[in-house]
Amino acid sequence: MQTPVLRTVLVIFGTRPEAIKLFPVVAALKAIPGLNVRTCVTAQHRGLLDQVLEIAGLRPDIDLDLMEPGQSLDRLTARLLTGLGEVMDAEQPDRVIVQGDTATAMVGALAAYYRKVPVSHVEAGLRSGDIYQPWPEEVNRRIVAPIADQHFAPTETAAEALRRENIASSTIHVTGNTVIDALHATRAKLDADPSLAAGLDDIAARFAGKRLILVTTHRRENFGGGMEGIARAIGRIADRSDTAVLFPVHPNPNVVSVMDALLGDRANVARIAPLDYPHFIRALGMCEIALTDSGGVQEEAPALAKPVLVMRETTERPEGVHAGTAKLIGTDSDRIVSEISTLLDDKGAYTAMARAHNPFGDGHASARIARIVADGFGC
Repeated sequence: MQTPVLRTVLVIFGTRPEAIKLFPVVAALKAIPGLNVRTCVTAQHRGLLDQVLEIAGLRPDIDLDLMEPGQSLDRLTARLLTGLGEVMDAEQPDRVIVQGDTATAMVGALAAYYRKVPVSHVEAGLRSGDIYQPWPEEVNRRIVAPIADQHFAPTETAAEALRRENIASSTIHVTGNTVIDALHATRAKLDADPSLAAGLDDIAARFAGKRLILVTTHRRENFGGGMEGIARAIGRIADRSDTAVLFPVHPNPNVVSVMDALLGDRANVARIAPLDYPHFIRALGMCEIALTDSGGVQEEAPALAKPVLVMRETTERPEGVHAGTAKLIGTDSDRIVSEISTLLDDKGAYTAMARAHNPFGDGHASARIARIVADGFGC
């Protein structure tokens, strides 16, 4: 009897969002006989990545540890290309899987292409239509698209964007977004063991009886004037006696310096270190409104019935805006304060956003992706 051929799948990621969205995919792939699943992290974001690896119980097979303070996109891209190329030469994968829009995803796809290794793209097809918003992520995604031969689009809108770029329909699969899988898995862990997010107990007690706004901001296109507008808006929001702000501050100096200068210390603002994933999911559950320039929060918050105000001019996730779960508001401080005040003071406006249908998935995207990958090998 002929021994079945073991197919090697190399899953590459380097940042916290990638790790969150790929750990359920890795688990689903490992459950399929005939697949040799190997994981490689670039550690494009070292500390934030490690938080997710720990809670997911995922120990990477290869760790390139490429993070350097303040390194340019040029240097990061060059180091990723040579580093991932060496990994692929050693691993000889039958397929490479990348996720989203990071430099790691873009370069991972390119290194695989140079070796004629097929590429699967998780969270494919997101487009803002503006190559500088989000920057450089919009172009990173577009570079991956013509290389990949399996496109796992989270929504029909994303799939249609790929078709407009002449990506073959037979290679596009609408799966839902794996971040919803990760959220459900993590909430189940928190339900079983609340101590995993006990680090927020003091803040929950401190702000008991107040309406909590969760803020996240880190986008490069908001550095400078945009970040200043966000800081001023947070200060004005915190002046309300019924409201408090929970703000896990991204460690980038372009964020920290502005918040230090313009926000200072306020009784109704908790500026804290970035949260690991369980604590972040608890924070989403605690808040009434998410104020963010992040992509992932636009998907996660609606799954918990939380309105999302997006501090950007465009989004590569228009499904949330169309569904009514998210609203684009930019970074003008007056606009931010006005939109938050509307949700706090108008119950109908709040309910309309909180109860809108989340278009980003049902929690089974990873199983669908794993099955498609396995079927491609005949597993």
